[in-house]
Amino acid sequence: MARGAMKQSLQRWVVLGPAIVLLNKSVTFYNVWPTLAVNWYGALSLELAVCLLILAAVGAYWHPSRNSLRCMAIVWVLMIIGRFADVTAPSLYGREINLYWDLRHLSSVAGMLAAAAPKRAVLEAAAAALVVLITLYAVVRWAVGRIGKSLEHSLDRRILGILTTLAILVWAAQKLELIPKGTRGFAPTVSGAYLRQARLLLEPLVFRRNLTVKGPQPIESDLAHIRGADVFLVFIESYGAVSYERADIAEGLSASRSRFQSDIQAAGFNVVSAYVDSPTFGGGSWLAHVSVLSGVEVRDEDMNVMVMGQKRDTFVTPFTRQGYRPVAIMPGLRQSWPEGAFYGFDEIYGAAQLDYQGPPFGWWIIPDQFALARLDALDAARTPSSPPLFVFFPTVSSHTPFGPTPPYQPDWPRMLTKDPYDAGDLEKALALDPALLDLGPSYIRALSYAYDSIAGYLKRHLGRDSVYILVGDHQPPAAVSGVGAVWHVPVHVLTTRSQVIAPLLGAGFNSGMRPEGAPLGPMNKLLPILLRAFGDQSSESLKE
Repeated sequence: MARGAMKQSLQRWVVLGPAIVLLNKSVTFYNVWPTLAVNWYGALSLELAVCLLILAAVGAYWHPSRNSLRCMAIVWVLMIIGRFADVTAPSLYGREINLYWDLRHLSSVAGMLAAAAPKRAVLEAAAAALVVLITLYAVVRWAVGRIGKSLEHSLDRRILGILTTLAILVWAAQKLELIPKGTRGFAPTVSGAYLRQARLLLEPLVFRRNLTVKGPQPIESDLAHIRGADVFLVFIESYGAVSYERADIAEGLSASRSRFQSDIQAAGFNVVSAYVDSPTFGGGSWLAHVSVLSGVEVRDEDMNVMVMGQKRDTFVTPFTRQGYRPVAIMPGLRQSWPEGAFYGFDEIYGAAQLDYQGPPFGWWIIPDQFALARLDALDAARTPSSPPLFVFFPTVSSHTPFGPTPPYQPDWPRMLTKDPYDAGDLEKALALDPALLDLGPSYIRALSYAYDSIAGYLKRHLGRDSVYILVGDHQPPAAVSGVGAVWHVPVHVLTTRSQVIAPLLGAGFNSGMRPEGAPLGPMNKLLPILLRAFGDQSSESLKE
């Protein structure tokens, strides 16, 4: 009888074993960068071991019904989805998902990706996701069904209990460092990932109620070294250290970067460069904007709201006091922007005011070159006696997913027409859809376009007394930057005012377009560094 029972148990384990292995693999895989693919490296699941041990312990008194098995399958599919998000987000985006802050932007991100990709590809991706979910459920339902059948047999329950107990003991030994490091062990738990998200959801509501921000400080400078020069603060979207430090991207940008530096020199500008640490990664550009403009390091929306809720000086303030006209060019702006009043801008040119009539490019529609051309048109009435400009311009054409990239138009006045491009150039540009699983080439095209657009604007204004501060807002997502990439971004200062260069070099900048060495510090430290270079500050002004 015992031999017969053992034989039948072995026959059941021929199916049960693969079912357990399948469930284990489904929550212990890792991402294969830079793709959506996953791979398994022999890790074990503590959660599966605990679940099986509990089922084996109660199996003599309770057998799961069909509805119970369906519920188990649904829960396990949610575990798989959680595991996929937990390993894929840091690999492709560059940081862990924060449901509290990220969910509100999910629809916009989905819309942006959908606008950038062909409609057929979007439909195919949606259909594929649905098929994957149905398939996952079917496979998991089969696997938990095999486990449910095994619980009807006492020998199977004993074997399950022994194996899972041994697995849990191994996990405990690893935690106590009784097993040598490097031994293949257990993957991080999915429940732990969900608990982290629960903490992130609760933290702003419960744990951060006492969050404070340093009170307003005066931000002053007489701007003596640049007085009368137009000043442009340009945040180049997704312009990160990877553009210099990842060999294939640096090589792809080499020609356009050399051309850009030649155009800068031909226009009579000196350029100095450095790295700073962005407060954000892969997105959240506004956190970089407020960090520079306020002089406060702002790494999340809580701090952003607190800073915006104060009446305080900003980077714009000393320029306004010295008679400048502060203007914001916001091609990505399609709604009210109360932040503009906080910063102190007199004019805000959003999408409606810019009134682009040409073909749309991706989610953001308006090419950066058009935004610069339109600024000139909107400011056409300026005279030599008009006040100098302080221009804030966050670009959009190099936003993830970096395409389609507009063609550069050498005929700048044509950008203001309804037909800004030749048909062949337009067709070629729109045909270069970003490959979402290989974003490097489209990233190179997008940054090359940013260089060309800014260089073209410089050449249109040869002899103009001006200063350009070009700052990357954040690194591109980890699909481009790589897993565990630094948060450094380049900053360049272009100026014809020689007295500005020495203080910047003394602060850690280096000559030329390539940033060298360690970052100057967090991005908000740019504000005092720039103001010291631009003129004298009062003793009460913002300090580092």
